[in-house]
Amino acid sequence: MSLSKERRYTIDDRNNLPEGQLAELIDGKLYIQASPSANHQRLSLKLSRYIADYIDSKKGKCEVFQAPFDVFLSGDESECFIPDISVICNTDIVKERGCFGAPDWIIEITSPSTVRNDYFLKAIKYQEAGVKEYWIVNLSKQSIMVNNFYEEEFSPVHFTFKDKIKVNIYDDLEIDFRQLGF
Repeated sequence: MSLSKERRYTIDDRNNLPEGQLAELIDGKLYIQASPSANHQRLSLKLSRYIADYIDSKKGKCEVFQAPFDVFLSGDESECFIPDISVICNTDIVKERGCFGAPDWIIEITSPSTVRNDYFLKAIKYQEAGVKEYWIVNLSKQSIMVNNFYEEEFSPVHFTFKDKIKVNIYDDLEIDFRQLGF
């Protein structure tokens, strides 16, 4: 849900919201976020753990961050995103206040109030910023849309929770959604 369409908000407006109120700042608009469902949180944790275990097993340098974790795609605070999962391999862009630059891989788990932004607005913003891979996981439809932005010409690829999906930023990582128990 977006607040007023007439006023342009800033990061100060976002930061001055009541304690615990999450909101993304995109194109001068504040998008208030509701608390995620229990299944949303379960899936986010399982995916994050799966990815982090893989990185640890390879002694990789990438880091996995779960929401709430601020991502400032442009490197400044003009816009602020809160992806469900961010995988960041250039750890120089990770600061105490969040990520200042484009993560390598972002996963958004849709909620009824975020579907439109996840599929359209964020996809464009993430691609323009240099995110290499963007997954949209739809719990209610048990589907995953994978966008590989590092390819010059890409088409989203659609999967279900019955599929094993290759993670394209890694040579040998696949996520078998059947094993996640949803």
